[in-house]
Amino acid sequence: MSSRRVACRCRRKQRPRSRHSEAASTASGIGKAGTPPKNRVSLLGDLADIGVLGLATMGANLARNAARKDFNVAVYNRHPGRTEELIREHGSEGRFFPATDIGAFTRSIVRPRPIIIMVKAGKPVDEVIEELLPHLDEGDIIIDGGNSLFTDSSRRFHALKDKGIRFVGMGISGGEEGALEGPSMMPGGEREAYARIEPIVTRMAAQVDGTPCCTFIGPEGAGHYVKMVHNGIEYADMQLIAEAYDLMKSLYGLEAEAIADIFAEWNKGELESYLIEITAAVLRKRDGTGKPLVDSIVDEAEQKGTGRWTAQSALDLGVPLTSITEAVFARALSGSRALRLDAAKALPQPAIPVRAPTQADIDAIRDALYASKIVAYAQGFEQLSAASAQFGWDLHLGDLATIWRGGCIIRARFLNRIREAYSGLDPVPHLLLQDVFREAVVAAEPNWRAVVARAISEGIPVPAFASSIAYFDGFRRGRGPANLLQGLRDYFGAHTYARLDRPGRFHTRWGQDGSEIEV
Repeated sequence: MSSRRVACRCRRKQRPRSRHSEAASTASGIGKAGTPPKNRVSLLGDLADIGVLGLATMGANLARNAARKDFNVAVYNRHPGRTEELIREHGSEGRFFPATDIGAFTRSIVRPRPIIIMVKAGKPVDEVIEELLPHLDEGDIIIDGGNSLFTDSSRRFHALKDKGIRFVGMGISGGEEGALEGPSMMPGGEREAYARIEPIVTRMAAQVDGTPCCTFIGPEGAGHYVKMVHNGIEYADMQLIAEAYDLMKSLYGLEAEAIADIFAEWNKGELESYLIEITAAVLRKRDGTGKPLVDSIVDEAEQKGTGRWTAQSALDLGVPLTSITEAVFARALSGSRALRLDAAKALPQPAIPVRAPTQADIDAIRDALYASKIVAYAQGFEQLSAASAQFGWDLHLGDLATIWRGGCIIRARFLNRIREAYSGLDPVPHLLLQDVFREAVVAAEPNWRAVVARAISEGIPVPAFASSIAYFDGFRRGRGPANLLQGLRDYFGAHTYARLDRPGRFHTRWGQDGSEIEV
């Protein structure tokens, strides 16, 4: 690669603009670039403002999003059929520059070229980057919009910098609908590269109270790290919702439609969020037989890895990420369906006395859900704070809460409160110490504790609820049992310990004369 154009850091001579136009309209083999509707202004005439490579659902919707926002968009997919489908079905939404070869694609984009790649995380991203490099010039910008592992993004950031190419790892949340209508976008990498794409991505992003749900996150892999933790919080949020559903179904025998009504009502209060909203919609859906669809879905939850990555990083950082980790474990256990079916036959289970719920019963589950949700977000933000310190990223936690208020999967009413907690001159060190959240969990505690106790007594697993309240109990306890752990560690491994009554480190000669020495 060192002998190629990019690696030598020298620009080739600028081609005449008409050649760019020809590349975009005729070399593609698909047809002329779409003519902008009359109410649109062509920003660059015969050049695209941005390119999108990879036109599966997310990539195609991002391209359409940009085109709808009056940007000229170059589009390319390894399989031309996807490009043809995009232009055939949505070409009237804006001005597209379709291409069937990567050279025509890159030549149709204004320099320095910003190119969003939307392919599967891992090796495919590296393969696409290698394919792009011979067609790029110094200063061009590669934007990875997939769910890449943050360490991969950091590696790519430095490798491309050495070749004169700028890299942005941009987490994108909102699913296919968000990609089209306006997602939450978390770009990290080179700040100057972000400045180049900022006018584009901030218009593509969701808007809340006039503020775009997009901001520069930090250097290297910071953008994908923040997206990773966002997804971890999403895992916990969904698991907590599932546990609330299970309690209403298993303890009180409620049907899907009745549970949907409860979630819809909860969505009018402090639990208002996208996930609560769509939970009601999923529970209301009926299949071709007229029965609730949810009752026919196999109880195996799949995962793509971001939740697991979040938990692994938390372990590396020493952050007690109990809620998210339990959610990851719950998905893993759900995947052992055949083994669970065998265990259901072999292991006796307590009989659950099902009875109609009172309003107080439903309110108790709501309180347990809300308090556990606060803990999950608090742990996620604690992890972000620890990562920022560890990697020197200087993450602005209030900004993250701001851009998660719209477009993304975990958007919720109380993100405004989180933004307030971190936006002052003296931000709180932990969300559970912020007045609003502290008061909320203290008020919810009696119901929270009763719900978890009832679930355990009846044999209904609530790992996320239970781990959340265990964390809460441990967090607020001034003195726990870790003194014994440290004594045991010193006994078998001479790991030493600190004392409450004087400074220094000490070791007891447990198996010798029993004396204590300062080390």
